[in-house]
Amino acid sequence: MRLVVIVGSTRQGRFGPTVAAWFAGHARGRADLTVEVVDLAEGEPDGGTLTAADMFVVVTPEYNHSFPGPLKSAIDRHVTPWQAKPVGFVSYGGISGGLRAVEHLRQVFAELHAVTVRETVSFVWAPGRFDAGGSPIDPGPCGAAADRLLDQLAWWGRALAAARLAHPYGANVA
Repeated sequence: MRLVVIVGSTRQGRFGPTVAAWFAGHARGRADLTVEVVDLAEGEPDGGTLTAADMFVVVTPEYNHSFPGPLKSAIDRHVTPWQAKPVGFVSYGGISGGLRAVEHLRQVFAELHAVTVRETVSFVWAPGRFDAGGSPIDPGPCGAAADRLLDQLAWWGRALAAARLAHPYGANVA
């Protein structure tokens, strides 16, 4: 199964690449996943990359109680690649750990016919949770949360891939 991890922040000085690198490294430890990271600061993903994905994880900060504008633009630019595929979230921010951004993203992805999974990984005051090398200071809780998220994504990824193969998802249901 192919997982695309999307780094949603493009701001200078952002912490997203650190969080995304940790999560992608953790996901690469699974034999059932191939992981690709797409950093929006390097440009929006092409439709082919998104179409080839079986599942997605969006790594997002919380800016002003929501998610970054460039992330919204990247999501809106493509419609069909998200359809009937699972989406998970890794968030970071201040006191809320980015969870308000995740709640907004759930609504956006529902409108695009994607399936968001319940489990998330969330970092409150993220820069203080990682060491200078980019690893979590206390890897146990976030690693366990990442495992639950990846288990759900893999289950939904397999189920939805089989469903899309048996009954293509298209204009007749969108």
